[in-house]
Amino acid sequence: MGTPGPVENAMREKLTTLLQPFKLIITNESHLHRHHAAMRSQGGGNGETHFAVQVISDDFKGKNTVQRHRLIYSALSNEFSQGLHALSLNTKTVEEAQHS
Repeated sequence: MGTPGPVENAMREKLTTLLQPFKLIITNESHLHRHHAAMRSQGGGNGETHFAVQVISDDFKGKNTVQRHRLIYSALSNEFSQGLHALSLNTKTVEEAQHS
């Protein structure tokens, strides 16, 4: 939705550096969550609180889903401390993506 903000740009930069993805799609879904209690208490949040992230990277080989998600959450710890609230993650290797 529009021009990416600083949180989305930081996410893209960090995940690209960390994972060298074959494919990386980041979708800002914050507008869908503005009515949630936690977001209302922040005045609706900063507009960059909820994202869907699809990553296809061979750096995921040998890692289960929990390990993949922990890797991403760890990489984005600074963003979480500054208002990022939730991620919906879809993580696959290139081979897994070709077979789905």
